[in-house]
Amino acid sequence: MIDRDRLVSAYEKARYDLLAERTPEGYWEGELSSSALATATAVSAMALVERHDPTDAKAGCFANEVREGVLSEAILAGIHWLADQQNEDGGWGDTDKSSSNIATTMLAVAAFHLTCVPANHPNLMERAKKYIEQHGGIDGLKRRYGKDKTFAVPILTNYALADLVPWSKVAALPFEAAAVPQKLYGRLGLPVVSYAIPALVAIGQARFFHRKPLNPATRWLRQWAVKPTLDVLQRMQPMSGGYLEAVPLTSFVVMSLASTGRAGHPVTQKGLEFLVDSARSDGSWPIDTNLATWNTTLALNALAQGGEEVAELCNVDWLLACQNKSVHPYTGAAPGGWGWSDLSGAVPDADDTPGALLALRAIIDGDSASDEQRKRVRQAAAAGATWLLDLQNRDGGWPTFCRGWTELPFDRSGADLTAHALRALIAWKNELRDGRIERALERGFTYLELQQRADGAWIPLWFGNENHPREENPIYGTAKVLLAYRDAGYGLIAPVRRGLTWLQQAQNSDGGWGGQAVATSKKTGATIRSSIEETSLALEALLSWPVDSSREPTIKKGLEKLLTEVETEGHREPSPIGLYFAKLWYYEKLYPLIFAVSALGQALKAFLPQPSQQPAARLRDV
Repeated sequence: MIDRDRLVSAYEKARYDLLAERTPEGYWEGELSSSALATATAVSAMALVERHDPTDAKAGCFANEVREGVLSEAILAGIHWLADQQNEDGGWGDTDKSSSNIATTMLAVAAFHLTCVPANHPNLMERAKKYIEQHGGIDGLKRRYGKDKTFAVPILTNYALADLVPWSKVAALPFEAAAVPQKLYGRLGLPVVSYAIPALVAIGQARFFHRKPLNPATRWLRQWAVKPTLDVLQRMQPMSGGYLEAVPLTSFVVMSLASTGRAGHPVTQKGLEFLVDSARSDGSWPIDTNLATWNTTLALNALAQGGEEVAELCNVDWLLACQNKSVHPYTGAAPGGWGWSDLSGAVPDADDTPGALLALRAIIDGDSASDEQRKRVRQAAAAGATWLLDLQNRDGGWPTFCRGWTELPFDRSGADLTAHALRALIAWKNELRDGRIERALERGFTYLELQQRADGAWIPLWFGNENHPREENPIYGTAKVLLAYRDAGYGLIAPVRRGLTWLQQAQNSDGGWGGQAVATSKKTGATIRSSIEETSLALEALLSWPVDSSREPTIKKGLEKLLTEVETEGHREPSPIGLYFAKLWYYEKLYPLIFAVSALGQALKAFLPQPSQQPAARLRDV
């Protein structure tokens, strides 16, 4: 079916390239794409600090003069970078590979208005405003986010701060709700998701200060709530100053407080330091500092697919140190989980924790881990599994951060999160012997069956595809769920058959999966260029069951596509399939490398005999 030497060569190449991305400390940090949305919000926040900083009047303050110079340079660099990123249609996309969208375009326009820096690009603002009008303006923005106010209200706040819309158009967020005990947040029916409490407080306060409510009782209550909710902001703010290590969220907090005369407040100052430190040399900002823990566990699990001794390839102590050891101030999460980064702003969640648990399983399944490491790994895994079990929702699925927040996107249970959690519990169930695991697995797979669409696909929460009619990524979701069925030892039961059939039917004409439309010529129009990430995910899932005659042509064509991409360096070309908070797109340069290694490792299992010798010797012998 395939050229085995070619398969081995491609695996070795992708493996080498992935290992070359390790830091000297023994983990993978990666690099997120620069973001027009993050850059626009950071520029707006710094411009408002400059405008409202009470220390401006302190003539002769050297430290302040230095700070002012840094801010001015960062603002200028950010504006010039933004100007260069405008698309032909007048709008901005989230990445340099993304289509324009109304949210990012409105934030870019607000940044230009707040800075008054000449863009030196012909008709930049006119083209941008025309794009916004063509896409419905404020009504178009609200349609994009529906009842979820997590992002629509911050964008309109930024617009109001730039004098582009009256404050009457900005919804008044009930920031006083943050004054209740944190454990009650999920019961309040808040109009924002769990991760956006800092935005709820800061933006809610800004709206209150700029447009007081007419009702005297409401006015009194919100005035009283200013101090206790500001204390909540301080308590949630990490050492880095960046809420969730996220530039947009931190920017919204900084600009809101600065606009109400609190540019000198410790929360504002720490947030400002984070923004200054996060700026890139080209004037841009990413949406988040890094995904080091997530990338590392993905890389280790991908290498484990090829039979590698992953304990020799990573810093085990670093991974163990990333585990949360205390109640987390941001979500109130109990100890035991992992976040996406080793930085202080990361928050434990139901995707990074399973990734870490699977990586730890791979570490002690090999022969290289020391006895002391094995002991610590087992202790960490027990705590992590308990944390996951406690997070499972009543519907049997897993949410991202907080149990019971089921109304808005990214808080409700997700098929991708549930599948990942199930795989982690399956990996450890025989060793941990926790009686709750079997029941959790049963409920989890029942949830997945109910979430499967009629066509056989599953939809994930945290990944998407801009070219999909609903900006969803059923390839990612379906592949990840099928891997859970594989790890549980299921044969070709009905949900598995439907999922595999859907993946086969979703294959593109070039042999790959997913990707985006690209223009070819006026005569032929657009065609689909598959992505390495989605092609690899689909292949890994399809290869997880014995190859039969019905799937053989699909797999052969898909492998040919993947092998060709690796041989021609295409596995270094990331695609914007990452879906961050509130429909914010990103790409990560390690994703195509990691996913390609994982798929090729699965192909090695499928097509090569399982040897007893070490991986490197096996590859040489083949």
